[in-house]
Amino acid sequence: MFSHSLAAFLIVLSLYCVPRFPAQSVPALPPGPMKQLATTACTECHESRIILQQRLSKAAWTKEVDKMIKWGALVNPKDRDGLIDYLSDNCSVDKPPYAADRLAASGAKQK
Repeated sequence: MFSHSLAAFLIVLSLYCVPRFPAQSVPALPPGPMKQLATTACTECHESRIILQQRLSKAAWTKEVDKMIKWGALVNPKDRDGLIDYLSDNCSVDKPPYAADRLAASGAKQK
């Protein structure tokens, strides 16, 4: 009985001793006609930050979208080209690199 109480106490204590980090906000995808589709199809498996970090040519986005469709992304064939255009317009090689918000130790956002 004592060992169970001690174990329960140690578990509860460990929950209070684990450092807590403020949650980072997930950035929204840029506005555009295919934003909703990209949000639905792409962020089902990974967060938007993964998309925003990419700087790909239209040919590379085409390969990436086709690969994701093969892996199960739900994209209607009639929307495929529009999605590729949206991604290549907003996350192309000529765009500045994505800069994530940084969190200070106090939890305040920094850039």
